[in-house]
This record gives sequence, structure tokens and C-alpha cells, in this order.
Amino acid sequence: MGWVMLGPDLRARNLAKSTALGQRGPRPMLSRAFGLMLALFVVPLAWGRAIEEPALAVAVPPGALAGPAPVGAALVLELGEVRIPEAGGAPVERLEGAPEPSVAANVEAMPQSDPASGFCPPGMVHVDGDHCLQPKHVCERWLDDPALPYARCAKYREPTLCEGERVRMSYCIDQREFTPEGESVPLNFQSFDRASRLCASMNRRLCTEREWNFACEGETMRPYPYGFSREPKCNQDRRDLYEENPRRQVLRDLRAPAGSHSECTSSFGVQDMVGNVDEPVLRELAGAQAPFRNALKGGWWMPGRNRCRPATTAHDDYYQGIQVGVRCCADLAPAATADRREAGRAG
Repeated sequence: MGWVMLGPDLRARNLAKSTALGQRGPRPMLSRAFGLMLALFVVPLAWGRAIEEPALAVAVPPGALAGPAPVGAALVLELGEVRIPEAGGAPVERLEGAPEPSVAANVEAMPQSDPASGFCPPGMVHVDGDHCLQPKHVCERWLDDPALPYARCAKYREPTLCEGERVRMSYCIDQREFTPEGESVPLNFQSFDRASRLCASMNRRLCTEREWNFACEGETMRPYPYGFSREPKCNQDRRDLYEENPRRQVLRDLRAPAGSHSECTSSFGVQDMVGNVDEPVLRELAGAQAPFRNALKGGWWMPGRNRCRPATTAHDDYYQGIQVGVRCCADLAPAATADRREAGRAG
């Protein structure tokens, strides 16, 4: 069972406190009245989930995509990693076993393949290879107390060992986070529901969690998209999180233009998979049903874990925030798939 964090930006506020005071995790700072409301309304929604990075209770700006109102409240939890002590005491991160990925029923056919790549349309890259479902990531040096659920690891052991099945995968993924035409930074205030509809409008779909993980880790199972050590290559670890406002805490919008951190790139050439904005994906765990089919991947600009495997799983499918963006996936174009099969036979 992990820690439970409540309120809009409690995770960010408590990070500095826990580091300075050597605490094991965040301290509750809620009034009795709010605690009673939480017990009656929010806790039943989150039973059985473990804690993760924070939700942001922010108003949706005018002009955002229309959709159902968010369900639930800002209760932040985590599912996906389990730390198990190994001989020698090094914490090990493991991903729970997952069934074969499911694909949304309303996914439409992908546009014709881009002649330049032979497989994917412009703006997407082809991810192809053997994906390990259960890599063994061992942190050799922590930046934070490893007991914290959002602890950052400075250096992972190389190479990563695969302790599970490897599956062949081949699909397309957006090289960058979706940025509307004429805008300088990625779209935000998204949700799993809104992002699903946006991707479908472009004849694409949201990625499954397995697809997202593979595009980030690659066949060498990197914990970070760029390697095995945490480096300042992505829009992350920002500590100037709040605007100067004497009345209330207002989170700064610190999105960076997609692709502006050129070294924040995976082995497949996918950019900004950690930091900048969270990205909704379709969960593959057995029993993941509406309105909790989603996970948020990659983290955003705050000092969080910002690596490939972790996922925020407490939010319902309609949760939206200043830090939530969009990245789409797509199946290979039918003609390209057929050509690839023929090439494989010939080889």
C-alpha cells in the first residue's frame, strides 16, 4: 500500500519538505470537514490503487474540447511499480503482469503510409522490435528516499535483464506531443476521453500502455528514454512551480515546445516521452474498465520520477489538467504491413 496524497498540488509542496526534513512521505494537511467529505465521496473511488504523482485541480479554460464533466476529485494514486528488496539490498522495480493489449473498438483505419518511412504517416515514427513485458530495473543510486513512491533514481544498473516474455511489436507513434497548428507548445487540459476523440479525428488512436512503454524503453529496456542515468535532458525537475500570487497558489504553465529538448529522445526517435506533459494511454490490466481505463505516462515538468515504466492510474477517464497532453498511436498502413510480411518471407 502506498502513500495517499490529497489536494491540487500537495505532492509538489511536500517534495521539498520531505527532502529537507528527512520525512518518509507527505503529511496530511486537511481540515476535519474536508477529511469527512473525502471519506464519504473520494475514498471509495480509489480503493485498491497505490499512490502516484499529483493531480492538479485547475479550471478548464474557455475553448477547450467539449466533453463530459470530470468525475471524482483530486486523489492521486499509483500502480505499476513494486519495489522488492534483492540480495544486497538494492530496490527492484517490477511491472505487474498484463494480458495482451486491447484496442479501442472505434479506431478507424490509418491514413496511407508515408513514402519517406514506408510505414507511417508524416509526424509519426515506426516502432518495431521485441518488447520485454517484465524488465528488471535495479536502481544503484537514489536522489530521494527510496521509500517515497515518487523517488527519483540517479543511476540504474546496466544492462537491464528481461525476466518476462518478449513480444513482437510493430506500430506507429507520434514523434512529438500533439501541438495544434499555429501554437508553440503542446495541447494541454486534456483527458483520456478527450485525447481518444482527438486521435480518432485524425484516424489514429491512443497508445496502449505496452506500446508507450516500448517506444520509450526500446529493446534495451532503458529506464529513461535516453539511457540508464537521470540527466537534465528533458523538461522536468522544475522547482519554480508557482506564480507569485499572495492570495492562492497558482501553478505555472511551464510547457516547452515539443521537440525543443532534442536530447530527450528514445532509441526509436520519439521525443519528450518523459517530462513536459503527461500522456494518457489505454491500460491493459485485467479489470480496467470505464471510467478507469486510462493511465498517465511520462510525468510532467515537476520533480517526479519521469521515467518509462511508472504510471498515474487514480484518475478517471474524464480527468483533465494543465499538465495533461496528447500523443497518438496507429496501426501500420495495411499495404505497408503486407509489404513487410512479403519482405520477411523473402528474407
